[in-house]
Amino acid sequence: MKTASFILFLAAGVAALVLSPSLQAEEGGTGHVAPGAVATMIDAPPSKSGWVIEAIYTRYTGGFDAIKELPIGGEISLGLDATADVLTVGALYTFKNELLGAHFSAGAFMPYIWLDVSGNVNQIERTDTAQGFSDITLIPVMLAWKEGFWEYSATLAVYAPTGEYNAGDLANVGLNYWTVDPGFGVSYNNDKTGFNFGAYAGITFNSENSATDYKSGSMFHLEGSVQQLLPLGKGYLGIGVDAFYFEQVSGDSGTGARRDFKGQTIGIGPVLDYILPVGQNTLVFEAKWLPELQVRNRIKGDYIWVKAAYQF
Repeated sequence: MKTASFILFLAAGVAALVLSPSLQAEEGGTGHVAPGAVATMIDAPPSKSGWVIEAIYTRYTGGFDAIKELPIGGEISLGLDATADVLTVGALYTFKNELLGAHFSAGAFMPYIWLDVSGNVNQIERTDTAQGFSDITLIPVMLAWKEGFWEYSATLAVYAPTGEYNAGDLANVGLNYWTVDPGFGVSYNNDKTGFNFGAYAGITFNSENSATDYKSGSMFHLEGSVQQLLPLGKGYLGIGVDAFYFEQVSGDSGTGARRDFKGQTIGIGPVLDYILPVGQNTLVFEAKWLPELQVRNRIKGDYIWVKAAYQF
């Protein structure tokens, strides 16, 4: 079970990125980082040299209250409904040599998205769809320090605006701005009792969307989980819960921005894992449902995550 704590964090971060295409206080009501990206057992950075390859499917369905105005694509929307399906694939490599006394990893992940958005924009009912490769996520630095059952981590994620973006469209597969997301985490994984928990905190820094002259404010995000592993077949079944808290800590700026238009979301949901040792390697599956329970100035809905990772 020691090998069970490794990185789905990365790809999750990418899938999070892709959930935001053109729906962003934060422009459009959401941002590059979404709940469910980090903090569960398989999201902890790797402490074993070698590769991790991952595939993640994410589905988000949500809406925005029609009594409020929402900036999106350079326009103003009164009410918005969106569905996003995302398939993200990528890889992470952990080097043999340590950096600052920590296991050092780096990687990249690419999402492909199918997006359906409808809303009242400038008093006109509109529907828009889009699909294609979204913004790539780069992880130049991921560090993990191991001390017995404990692991401490520091990660830098960079979201690059590689996906297509057209001002005025409701649905865009890219966001047209950069996001830098430094974060820190701590996890506990007792391979004797099977009990584990983790917490991860980060803050986003966004560049301006040059097509709309809009800059989304910084978002603080905190996510945590508690899980218990139980023997099942040739592997281990993990049962637990994931909770998240996202709070925008600085106002938006630029054309049409309101500095008091800050977003917040809070939620909690169940998570299931299955860890299967394959010789010296490890195959992990995860599924979780994360409903947003309290939301302000963001799209409100439900996240479904299905993740698979192979470490070798």
